[in-house]
Amino acid sequence: MSKADYQVQSLAKGLEIIELFDAEHRILSTNDFAERLGVSQSSIYRIVQTLLDKNYLRKVARNAYTLGPQVVSRGFSFLAGLDLVDIAAPHLKKLRDDTSISCHLAVRDGLETLYVYRAQASQRLSVNIPLGTRLPCHTNAMGRILLQQLSNIELSAVYQSIHLDMYPKPHPQTFPELKHLLATEKKQGFALNRSDNATAIAAPITDYLGNIIAAINISGAEQIMDKRHQFEAAKESLLNTAKAISCEAPA
Repeated sequence: MSKADYQVQSLAKGLEIIELFDAEHRILSTNDFAERLGVSQSSIYRIVQTLLDKNYLRKVARNAYTLGPQVVSRGFSFLAGLDLVDIAAPHLKKLRDDTSISCHLAVRDGLETLYVYRAQASQRLSVNIPLGTRLPCHTNAMGRILLQQLSNIELSAVYQSIHLDMYPKPHPQTFPELKHLLATEKKQGFALNRSDNATAIAAPITDYLGNIIAAINISGAEQIMDKRHQFEAAKESLLNTAKAISCEAPA
């Protein structure tokens, strides 16, 4: 018997579907699956449904799919996760010590910002988000940095059915407003968010190809961050820290 005789074909096809996703193909259709695997759409329907049920795929629009949270949680390398935490931790601790302001590291899980590390400031007026916290990407500075991973087509596909006005101002209330804000923040190299008497500045962490793989922020109370000279100094330290982490980021 050949090796192929021992394979479970449906499992093999399911794994092949997952492997079709990469940095350039984050959203695919059943037609894409069928064409690239050389099979009919009907023959992979049950496989796709199983991957959806198990959260290995996530439906983002009619007949459009992206990788689901199980792929992220089971294979954290997809987001350069655990290695990046080890690399970023000493840099963020130094940033916290130099500024006396809390710092966080986050990755994107779907349309959520997932906090994976923090360097907590000891002062009373500090902002400390617990590890594992998830927030909608468009409502926070790190999340909007992470949304810059997506092309305009991908962004439109994932946000076309979301009512942004469910979240109060100053968060973007419409998709065009979100796109404009993302473009502005991408051009200036950092994102800024003010809410709940706190201010956060976020910057991207990139791999050797320049792709955004994570984001870091510096987040403090308005009483601290409202002072112009302190804000500018904190922003400069954050940007320098992001560059240092990016230079060591895993491939």
